[in-house]
Amino acid sequence: MTYRPKSDFLITLIERGFLADCTDLQGLDTVLMRGCVPAYIGYDATAKSLHVGHLLNIMLLRWFQKSGHKPITLMGGGTTKVGDPSFRSEERPLLDADAIAANIAGMQQVFAKYLRYDESPDGAIMLDNAAWLDGLNYLDFLRDVGRHFSVNRMLSFESVKSRLDRHQSLSFLEFNYMILQAYDFVEIYRRHGCLLQMGGSDQWGNIVNGIDLARRIADAEIFGLTTPLLTTSDGRKMGKSAGGAIWLNADMLSPYEFWQFWRNTTDADVGRFLKLYTELPVGECDRLGALGGQEINSAKIILANEVTSLCHGRASAEAAEATAREVFEQGGLGEDLPRVDLSAGDLAEGVSIAQLFVRAGLAKSGKEAKRLIAEGGARANDTVVEDAGQMIRPVDLAEPMKLTAGKKRHALVALNP
Repeated sequence: MTYRPKSDFLITLIERGFLADCTDLQGLDTVLMRGCVPAYIGYDATAKSLHVGHLLNIMLLRWFQKSGHKPITLMGGGTTKVGDPSFRSEERPLLDADAIAANIAGMQQVFAKYLRYDESPDGAIMLDNAAWLDGLNYLDFLRDVGRHFSVNRMLSFESVKSRLDRHQSLSFLEFNYMILQAYDFVEIYRRHGCLLQMGGSDQWGNIVNGIDLARRIADAEIFGLTTPLLTTSDGRKMGKSAGGAIWLNADMLSPYEFWQFWRNTTDADVGRFLKLYTELPVGECDRLGALGGQEINSAKIILANEVTSLCHGRASAEAAEATAREVFEQGGLGEDLPRVDLSAGDLAEGVSIAQLFVRAGLAKSGKEAKRLIAEGGARANDTVVEDAGQMIRPVDLAEPMKLTAGKKRHALVALNP
């Protein structure tokens, strides 16, 4: 990179590793130096919570606001009805209006923890693209907007081309997604003076489409910026674990399990993740990431505490650390562990220990639980489980039972009185 930005936001992005591509880095830097700039990131409402894969761009919006600019969180109440085909092998399930509204309500809980929504110049605002997409006249939209899109060019985009190259179906509904997303930028520019769209690097084509459309329709000078698609140092997709997605809402993943995800970060990723997911100074992130031996574990605890504090509050982070110490260092049960409550009726005929691991979320299926047990990776109250068919009855749960899968995943199973 030959150009050295002067604006606080871009300097921060480059120092901390957020920047992948920008349509015009120098031009954007100049605009950011003039004063408060609105920018948005779009989120389709495909689940009731955002997950760790979204966290990089949520932190991006947070730094944007901390640099004196105005973040816009765009909810895809309209585009979710179509579904983004980007880098998917098949069409997304279509959701009805009630499901979309419920998902948006769940996602809003996350943004409120990271951004300040108020009426100040840099106060965040939340929009829903259903406000302009739901009322579009189809013929007018085709004539006024559709004519600016070349099908030849749309077919060349990697998100479309990869599906076609694999001879996988791409519906006409999905093919329209990129046009609708491009039109979002036009509307947000017109309504709120938005000059910048940000997103993951897999959205580069959609972002460029929006910039091109806004220039054609509104003669707007606007910009696009993307963050890198992250994988862990061992090649896994960021945000995935053996138990599934790492959700940001506490009702879908406990703060303790969230804390444990970060505590289990691979040594090689600690410094990078500290820069991206915490607000610790860059120099301190580098120092902690360079630690070796047992000292790197202290850095992982700092990482887990800082990320969990932002997402769930400092008290939840401290409680999670205390539970981890009780479980790992003192051999206790740890009352803050994920918990499964069973009734006497549930256990009337007995439940196999393998099924307990499934119910506790430590295995996805009975087959996986049996394999875990056969490989010696399952423990009950710190004793290795040897018989997958061992039946658990009410008398066995007079006290809560701690289940352990591998070395780091735990849950409590208790009997309801």
